[in-house]
Amino acid sequence: MSDDKSDLTSEMTDRNCNTLGVIGAGQLGRMMGLEGTPLNRSFCFLGDAESGQPAAVIGPVLDRSNQATLAIFQKKVDVITYESENVNADWLEKLAGDTPIYPGLRALRSSQHRWREKDMFKSLGIETAPYVKVTSLEELTAAAETLGLPLVVKTATDGYDGKGQARVHTLEDVPLAWQALSGSDAKAVELIAEGFVQFSRELSVIAVRSVDGDIQYYPMTENFHSEGILSVSRMVPGSLSEETRQTAMSYVQKLLEHLDYVGVIALELFDTEQGLLANEMAPRVHNTGHWTQLGAVTSQFENHVRAIAGLPLGDTQALQPYAAMINLIGRLPNPEKILQMAGTSLHLYGKSARPGRKLGHINLIAGTQDELESKISLIQQEL
Repeated sequence: MSDDKSDLTSEMTDRNCNTLGVIGAGQLGRMMGLEGTPLNRSFCFLGDAESGQPAAVIGPVLDRSNQATLAIFQKKVDVITYESENVNADWLEKLAGDTPIYPGLRALRSSQHRWREKDMFKSLGIETAPYVKVTSLEELTAAAETLGLPLVVKTATDGYDGKGQARVHTLEDVPLAWQALSGSDAKAVELIAEGFVQFSRELSVIAVRSVDGDIQYYPMTENFHSEGILSVSRMVPGSLSEETRQTAMSYVQKLLEHLDYVGVIALELFDTEQGLLANEMAPRVHNTGHWTQLGAVTSQFENHVRAIAGLPLGDTQALQPYAAMINLIGRLPNPEKILQMAGTSLHLYGKSARPGRKLGHINLIAGTQDELESKISLIQQEL
């Protein structure tokens, strides 16, 4: 009798449990899995052994270069998502076949190329810094004259964490920037030159949209970088005007509806005297939203799983007036000291240490700003 009951329970569990396929097996996939497992979702990852596999503690990691394992992945998963926009969209489309991909390929392709991304922003009435598309040294020289100096030059693809960027302060810097970014095949290079923006701070807004079009927004964050890599994100709803908040949400809403988006999205913004300017979007869970693991009713990771699995979205309200996230880059603190601090949580990714590598993060919550800043200061001293 007990065996029959066990078989029935197993059958019901299998019937109700979707398998989510994740392209990538890094820390973002790992955290999706940690939040999705309690929702009775299982996970299968396509990874690369050379880049490490933090998500292996959650589910099987298949070798994306092996055709046999790709076939297994296709049969095993019910929906596909990705932890990075640095994945070939055409390859992903062929791999998926009839399997839903969330966020969709339009969002992925738009985020992968700064020309397409900026043109999309412009078409939707989302304000950006002035920009010029560049394919030659002559065009970069002309862009410097058109936009004025200084300006920021970026590769149209593949740039992240400060990589693929150069600043031009004088006309003598133009050929140096071109040489640094054009690589060995200068004839095929695509760059974007952006007018330098005087901004008071960098902000980001994270939102999530369900399959049926429900949209939820998280409180915005203010972000600080060190050597081009995000260092600290602070939740800043109290220091934002209602106009700023509404503008940010309107920008995100336009993107979500235009792209028929499903899942979590992040939009990075510059706060200027002229208003908010969009920098770039990320069609995925995002580093500036890690604080939601401790500081929000429903984390960005759980809400991403809910969205792509067709479940109702969770509450995005903050649990405390103040929250923050500190990235652990290149080295780790003494975990005992962090774990002794009230209102903090430590997240380690299982990666080996090396300079510039994100090894984990610390989330913090507080009832007052002074309390939050005191905790941040103590942790930074420890680091």
